[in-house]
Amino acid sequence: MPKFEKHLFICTHDRPASEPRGCCKAKGAEKIRDYFKAEIKKRGLQGEIRANASGCLDHCEKGPTVVIYPEAVWYQVNTEEDAREIIEQHLLEGKVVSRLAIYPEET
Repeated sequence: MPKFEKHLFICTHDRPASEPRGCCKAKGAEKIRDYFKAEIKKRGLQGEIRANASGCLDHCEKGPTVVIYPEAVWYQVNTEEDAREIIEQHLLEGKVVSRLAIYPEET
């Protein structure tokens, strides 16, 4: 098994519609996960970067939520354009996309 330089966990957890905080799945998380996976493959980064679906990351109200390790940077990713920006800036250039970042002091 290769050692990945970066590992993305994309919350795809599903909660009942009655859940007041919402859920990432209902906010389009599976589409975001699929986009990350396709772009990583398209750019030939499969051995360096891994994108996985995850269970609840406990930021339901901010979802879809993505966390990137080893940096432990958390993001709110609403669109494919947000995901593209994270790929280009964070994954390829090592720069946190501050407009999408979820900081611990906000939670």
